[in-house]
Amino acid sequence: MQIEVKINASYEEPKIILLTAAMTEEVTLLLKKLSEASPRMLVGSRDSQLTVLEPEDLLRIYANSGKVFAVTEQGEYVLRLRLYELEERLSHRQFVRISNSEIVNLKKVKSFDLSFAGTICVKLSNGTAAYVSRRYVPKIKQILGI
Repeated sequence: MQIEVKINASYEEPKIILLTAAMTEEVTLLLKKLSEASPRMLVGSRDSQLTVLEPEDLLRIYANSGKVFAVTEQGEYVLRLRLYELEERLSHRQFVRISNSEIVNLKKVKSFDLSFAGTICVKLSNGTAAYVSRRYVPKIKQILGI
């Protein structure tokens, strides 16, 4: 994708023109992000307190017993959003779904262990391990370029 910025004092407000040969997924996502009125915050609760969570601090997000949890270096927080809503909000370049119940932050992955038959073990920077379900293995392999 090419990006060009022109600065001209005659413009009263920013104007974006998108030139493309076809409506691709990338173009659709870009339009969606540009049309959002304000950045949506990610808020987690722990010990009766709400905390604003920065996406870059998240290690993993998982669902268990009908609740969704976000794990950071500072601990675990309960989120009010569902996994599919979080998947839409978070950057597709930084976060990837590894199973029906889990999303991981690729920037917090220490290593991928492909020695398990038919699955991948993801080791995170805090020492925890998560497993890619067979359904998501091809997607992870594509991301890793293998």
